[in-house]
Amino acid sequence: MCRTGEMHIRANFRGMLLSEFTINCLPVGKGELAITPIPGRAAPDGLAWQRLIGWRPTLVISMTEQTELDRSGMASLGADLAQHKIAWMHAPVPDLGTPDGLDWPLLRDHALGQLASGGRVLVHCFAGCGRSGMMVLRLMIAAGEAPEEALERLRNVRPCAVETDQQMAWAQLGY
Repeated sequence: MCRTGEMHIRANFRGMLLSEFTINCLPVGKGELAITPIPGRAAPDGLAWQRLIGWRPTLVISMTEQTELDRSGMASLGADLAQHKIAWMHAPVPDLGTPDGLDWPLLRDHALGQLASGGRVLVHCFAGCGRSGMMVLRLMIAAGEAPEEALERLRNVRPCAVETDQQMAWAQLGY
């Protein structure tokens, strides 16, 4: 069960807000499913990265394109996570878009397996809203939640989750 719905990191450097990293989590199955913005390393002390590792996910799903990872200082995210024995799946989707060519059964089965065994699955995109919200909602539905109830529960912890009609339609495919 989630110990907390939200964890924040605000990094200030010379009075300027450099980044905000929030982990919003929900209990799903026996595990926890989280939605976040990209963990980026913009802060001089790497607080967002430390918070991500400290949350101890068993799987991280990145919905960002490689160029977004690169410009956030996260080009080697998969390898960095592997050093901490954290599984990583890269499911790149253009901003405001939906997956094209994604092996949904593979991703679904891996994520739901983690959640069923008490694991922690963290999904991120750049801002932690549209693409990650779409994936988290679809995983919640795949885990057996009714779409309306799942969306309400998700938006209670992350109001910006799922930004476009196309993302909503993709999240509810097969229901």
